[in-house]
Amino acid sequence: MNSLEQLVTDAQADFLAAADAAALENAKAKYLGKTGQITELMKGMGKLPPEEKRAQGALINAAKVQIENALGARREAQAEAQMQARLNFEAIDVTLPGRGRGKGGIHPVMRTWERVEEIFRSIGFDVADGPEIETDWYCFTALNSPENHPARSMQDTFYIDGKDSDGKPLLLRTHTSPMQVRYARMHQPPIKVIAPGRTYRVDSDATHSPMFHQVEGLWIAEDISFADLKGIYLNFVKTFFETDDLQIRFRPSYFPFTEPSAEIDIAFGSGPLKGRWLEVSGAGQVHPTVVRNYGLDPEKYVGFAFGSGLERLTMLRYGINDLRLFYEGDLRFLKQFN
Repeated sequence: MNSLEQLVTDAQADFLAAADAAALENAKAKYLGKTGQITELMKGMGKLPPEEKRAQGALINAAKVQIENALGARREAQAEAQMQARLNFEAIDVTLPGRGRGKGGIHPVMRTWERVEEIFRSIGFDVADGPEIETDWYCFTALNSPENHPARSMQDTFYIDGKDSDGKPLLLRTHTSPMQVRYARMHQPPIKVIAPGRTYRVDSDATHSPMFHQVEGLWIAEDISFADLKGIYLNFVKTFFETDDLQIRFRPSYFPFTEPSAEIDIAFGSGPLKGRWLEVSGAGQVHPTVVRNYGLDPEKYVGFAFGSGLERLTMLRYGINDLRLFYEGDLRFLKQFN
């Protein structure tokens, strides 16, 4: 075997022995690199006579082609082996049972929201939705809380960049009560509507959150009284808590948008909360100024409004003692309701 044949044989053996791409590149450099054996043979041809140079050059080129073919074949073999190893690693046993995707669930506060809508729709109330970014007029002035009114300090909130048509700053609504005015200005009495939604106030502890949910209720007609309010709300809480074994009472209170005003308390006749009076809503007869801002005559139309916190109702229904649990995203807590 001459030296070129031996060189080809050695190159093929080195390529086969290369375990990975890096080792293969090192073996390539030994034969085909700038200082490789084939390269050195070609450089030495300059010393040969012209008649030998042609013949030797042909032999060296033939050896070079064989070495390059062996290198290409080894590269393909390594790539195929690498792909096969990856396929084996990522193989899926199709005989195993399917794992499926985890199912989502409804948040407990959203469950309450849907339940409240269902109950009030069943007794003839519409459901209204409105903007969470409100104007000063709808959020305060139209509800009998003009600028510098002390009641505004009870609902200091989040103001944002931007002005309304009166040049007042826009804000995240502090209650869903602005929907009273928005809805009443677009509909004729009798008006029966609830407005559930998100609201915002600067408050955060075990029973308060900067963002919370509220449902506002409104009934306006020519002959509505506190008796109607009591009947409606008593029917609501009995249906919501699925029990007739509870009492309801009105406690005098103050709200700028109702007069007279009351806090609504309930007491269960059985269970862990038996005998305890629990505040669940604020309510009252709509203030004449607010009725005028509806675009209605307060001498002709009267009605009541109430506002209840959806988190509060949810906590009482499910026995939850810390409102912050609703917003921590802990699946151990949330899975209990689905």
